[in-house]
Amino acid sequence: MLADYTFLDVLWTLIIFFAWVIWFWLLITVFADVFRRRDISGGKKTLWVIFVIIIPYLGVFIYLIAEHDGMAERSAQDVRTAQVQTDDYIRSVAGSGGPAAEIERGKQLLDSGAITQAEFESIKAKALASS
Repeated sequence: MLADYTFLDVLWTLIIFFAWVIWFWLLITVFADVFRRRDISGGKKTLWVIFVIIIPYLGVFIYLIAEHDGMAERSAQDVRTAQVQTDDYIRSVAGSGGPAAEIERGKQLLDSGAITQAEFESIKAKALASS
């Protein structure tokens, strides 16, 4: 049986397999875009989903043609939002600048009168001990 399965049959099987993968990727992309949209109502979302389910190829291709600019803008906005959130998170967990920054903040507090000289020495000792 395997002897009858030629190289062209293997190649054709791979092409069909990857076509299915691409098709499902397109479906997932369209459904994800439909559901994340905030500029259309739930009724319009339902109509798009029904259209894509009932007439799959035509529905997906019409959605891609009709909404390609909006899809690109929403995708770019999602990337910008994710980047801002990532940058904010990194800033929030980043180090405080090391012992020198801790001592500088302590010196500012001392100069403003918020802490005493003994408290400043304690802050300085802790900062130097943690380095």
